[in-house]
Parts: sequence; structure tokens; C-alpha cells
Amino acid sequence: MKADLIQAASEIIPNPQILVNVISRRVRQLSFGHRPMLQVPPGTREADIALMEVIEKKLTYESTFGQDDAGAPVIPFPGRTAVTKKAA
Repeated sequence: MKADLIQAASEIIPNPQILVNVISRRVRQLSFGHRPMLQVPPGTREADIALMEVIEKKLTYESTFGQDDAGAPVIPFPGRTAVTKKAA
């Protein structure tokens, strides 16, 4: 992977964990024979193709943080405080 591509892609997807997951899933797809979503020179590696797709905004992600399966917001369960007994 080229450092300049990583830097440019991290401006599009600032969370490094999400970026790694997006790129690794796309690399797997490309290695199984899926076609790139943009024109690339012959011999370009799959990781570089995936990074270029992110930079060109051909490859994005949708965050589902805080949502359940139906898309409704998740309401956190109210916390419970522990009651401790006093030592006699």
C-alpha cells in the first residue's frame, strides 16, 4: 500500500478501524474476482485499488452505531446502582 493513498483515504474515512475494515473487505472482494469500480493501470494491487475507490468516493460505508436492525435508535437500558450492605 502506498502511504499517500492511505493518507488521502484517511481524510475520507477518519476512523482508522473503520478504514481498515472497509479496505480489507474490498480487497477480499477484488481477490475473488470482482471488478474495480474505476479505471486502474494494469498491475495495481488490490489494496491500492480499494484505497483509490475510497478516495474517489466510489466505496463508502454507512454507520449503524446506535441503531437496531429496524433502523430505530437504540435506547440504553437505565443503569442500576448496586446497593451494598453496611458491615456491622
